[in-house]
Amino acid sequence: MRLIIVSGRSGSGKSTALDVLEDSGFYCIDNLPAGLLPQLAERVLLHTELAQPLVAVSIDARNLPSHLSRFPELLEEVRAKHIQCDVLYLDADEDTLLKRFSETRRRHPLSSAERSLAEAIRVESELLGPIADLADLKINTASLNLYQLRDMIKLRLLNKPDAGTAFLIESFGFKRGVPIDADVVFDVRCLPNPYWKPELREHSGLDQPVIDYLAASPDVQDMYQDIHAYLAKWLPRFAASNRAYVTVAIGCTGGHHRSVYLTHRLGCELQQTLKNVQVRHRDLN
Repeated sequence: MRLIIVSGRSGSGKSTALDVLEDSGFYCIDNLPAGLLPQLAERVLLHTELAQPLVAVSIDARNLPSHLSRFPELLEEVRAKHIQCDVLYLDADEDTLLKRFSETRRRHPLSSAERSLAEAIRVESELLGPIADLADLKINTASLNLYQLRDMIKLRLLNKPDAGTAFLIESFGFKRGVPIDADVVFDVRCLPNPYWKPELREHSGLDQPVIDYLAASPDVQDMYQDIHAYLAKWLPRFAASNRAYVTVAIGCTGGHHRSVYLTHRLGCELQQTLKNVQVRHRDLN
């Protein structure tokens, strides 16, 4: 059995996540009372007709506060049944959530005549703290549109064929901010920048002209060797500590050339020795 628990503040994309999982063959339950989580897992194990049942549940701030505060012990009880269980927590900054509620004109489940929308969003964060603290994977949806969020969920949750740690090697551009879910960040802006070569500007780090240019630089090769040596040594130790998801972010100025080249090369190399290595170029498109 595989169980995915989806949580996060209202407006962060939980409904989209459940839709993606349902389309991928999961039996989905929205707004499950957290206290019923162990019983649900046990019933599915005993009565399912599927050899490997797939279940996803959404647990959010509509729950009783007393149930949410007990989430750590409830999760431990589920995992004691030897169930593969991932906790996905979606979130966005307060300004983004306020804007989304304003655009959709939806009512926040915790708002009232005595509590403003902004106050409801802050209270919701406190209520969901026990879940956020135990999340295996956190996704900040502030800069993601609907289709990007769907793709991210498929990449991180559904393209994980084997048990164990899922590693994401991700390129990005500093001008759009550091990925908020990054566990390890490397800054490669000190390397020669193909952007300043007019004939290379429109190419990316996946194109042969840029590859040839960067491969000819001793500094680029030194940086690659140093990052590879670090990751080859320490990523297996992340896995040994039972981490479900680890994100390694490699950034240059725009996220088109240097970081893309190094990310692609490192990802291909690490895939030879580690399972579940995924590669993503955040700002390439």
